[in-house]
Amino acid sequence: MAGSADLVGVLKAAGESTRLRLLALLADGEQSVKDLTEILGQSQPRVSRHLKLLADAGLIVRHAEGAWAYYGLAAEGAGGELARWLVTKADEADPERRRDRERLKLVRTQQQAQAADFFAKVAESWDQLRLLHGPEEAVETAVRGVFADRVIDTLFDLGTGTGRMLELLAPCYRRGVGIDTSREMMAVARAKLAGAGIAHAQVRLGDILDLDPGLGRADAVVLHQVLHYFDDPGRLLTQVKTVLNPGGEVLIVDFLPHAHEFLRSHQAHRRLGMSLTQISQWAAQAGLGLVSETVFPPGAVDEGLTVALWHLRALEGQ
Repeated sequence: MAGSADLVGVLKAAGESTRLRLLALLADGEQSVKDLTEILGQSQPRVSRHLKLLADAGLIVRHAEGAWAYYGLAAEGAGGELARWLVTKADEADPERRRDRERLKLVRTQQQAQAADFFAKVAESWDQLRLLHGPEEAVETAVRGVFADRVIDTLFDLGTGTGRMLELLAPCYRRGVGIDTSREMMAVARAKLAGAGIAHAQVRLGDILDLDPGLGRADAVVLHQVLHYFDDPGRLLTQVKTVLNPGGEVLIVDFLPHAHEFLRSHQAHRRLGMSLTQISQWAAQAGLGLVSETVFPPGAVDEGLTVALWHLRALEGQ
């Protein structure tokens, strides 16, 4: 419960027209200072000052990415609760609100165009790899099936790439966080999430081997086509265990052992697949137990890659 002085401070921070507009925009998803400046038609210093006041009051949170910063509504605390309540009271028919949403739509269209341009540059090698995979639809159906009709509180998607897992599992979590080291992929993920209207998921630039403690803990962690980029996948699983809540789950989608050496030189793969024995050993060392393994043979492509889904769970007392 917040004290009276704290609540007064939060109310003062929210009680200004531009700051209310900012809260309404951030309720639709994270935005950078550059994007918010363009949408509001105000100077960067002015917008930054408003954002600082909102952040200091706990209404929004700031996530730095090098010289850039992204803002979103606070997930917790009195400030976050007030921000979400205020947004529900906003008049969607207000002319200023309609203009803000139209400009937001334009910004997102530009972001999606940039994402499409990025994929056009990597399409040849990307499609070559996708052709080798097992049937994607079957894999994604199995991933969704792990959660069945459950809704968990927090999900981390490590090595989120294009944000596909955050998009696929959006109905299954209340808060989703994707983490990746590629700025280009982050731009793609943000565009995809915004285009799908998924405001309860965010992406962060970061090292998944050295996770920011400020992210908190997760009820589930997804590692989709990530482990083969690491010389020591066991080290990553040990890091994952440190951010799991008791009884938390880990979903791993990756390749079974194969002989496609070109993936080392052309796709930067460090491991040519992993066996159930290896996954079980790494999991045990990290304090995780194997719940199930599901195998997806390659499709019609000769010598394609076999994909596996491993479902792990944090062991009690470890």
